[in-house]
Amino acid sequence: MSLARVVEQPQADIPREFAEALRPYLDVLAEEMIGEIQASVPEYSRQSGAYARIVRHAVEEALAGFVNRVGDRGASRSRLLEVFRAVGSGEAAEGRPLDSLQSALRICARVAWRRLAEESERLNLSRQRMCDIGEAILVYLDEIAAAAADGYAEAQVRVAGELELRRRRLLDLLVAHPAADSRAVADLARSVRWTMPRTLACVALAARAQGDLPRPGLPPDVLVDLDRSDPCMVVPDPEGPGRHGLLNAMAADWTVVIGPAVAVGEAGLSLRLARDALALARRGVLDGRRITRVSEHLATLMIFQDESLIQIMGRTRLEPLLALRPSQRDRLAETLLAWLQSGNATEVAARLHIHPQTVRYRLRQATELFADQLGTSGDRFELEVVLRARAAGLTPAPG
Repeated sequence: MSLARVVEQPQADIPREFAEALRPYLDVLAEEMIGEIQASVPEYSRQSGAYARIVRHAVEEALAGFVNRVGDRGASRSRLLEVFRAVGSGEAAEGRPLDSLQSALRICARVAWRRLAEESERLNLSRQRMCDIGEAILVYLDEIAAAAADGYAEAQVRVAGELELRRRRLLDLLVAHPAADSRAVADLARSVRWTMPRTLACVALAARAQGDLPRPGLPPDVLVDLDRSDPCMVVPDPEGPGRHGLLNAMAADWTVVIGPAVAVGEAGLSLRLARDALALARRGVLDGRRITRVSEHLATLMIFQDESLIQIMGRTRLEPLLALRPSQRDRLAETLLAWLQSGNATEVAARLHIHPQTVRYRLRQATELFADQLGTSGDRFELEVVLRARAAGLTPAPG
């Protein structure tokens, strides 16, 4: 129910004398209502402190507001409604459920009606007048409950916005380079009730299409900022239950690259590597059609850290390929790389889906062309690096 709704009050049928007759009992009524509220609503059960003050303030305002409404037809409702908007807002800020406040208001109405029934004969109230007053109490209760609900809803939006800002700030601190002060991170984590994990992984994201994308449903321990120019996430315990399915669900709308699992203080490193891998996925070097895990592509990342160095190394190491036709270069480079990685012709044949005799033929060619580069482990390592670069799309030598 919104405050914009105008409720026609039946107080016009209640004599003003009723308000004056009720005023001497307001303190007694307030104490009775407070006692029943504290006995019936656990959130307000404390006998002292801020909780008790809130209850007393709300009860006293509600009673005074009703009596004033009956006693003065021209009394303004705006102040009372603002009071209960503030009460509702305070309940939301304290994290108490709105049901507790509504239960307290219903208790007030019940106590008021019970006292009215007890005093009806003394006040010479007819049955019709009793019905009029009862209806007025219920309408009045609806009105102040609606004001409290509006204040509660507005505060929830505000609190949620502040919480989201703090969560984004926590994400920023976690991935900062150099690393942010650990105490500042811990303090902010406590303020948003985020439990510091043993390990985490950062995820770099790129939207697959322009325009607004559906917001993924994420558990509260996952920190995410999809509105920044370089969207990212922090996923605690990345190998935990449900994590793989969570990220798989995002792959339809996002290119997803998961950095390595690291300690909290190394989150910036995990994100940097994830972003490096994301750049390679967007270039087509890595397969961005599925989730990319940095831990599976560390060698490729290392190779692409300094492309100019690889280019220079390739001019020397792969020069023998220039003597071959382009198609021969590709076949021989592929076979030689597979052999350097496994050292077994049979395994190379199975990996490349060719006959072992074909592998041996190509290896004889490679041995002749690269004889001076296969003698030491250092030479073989550099040759493997430039062949990996060539296979990954970085062409370090002409052709």
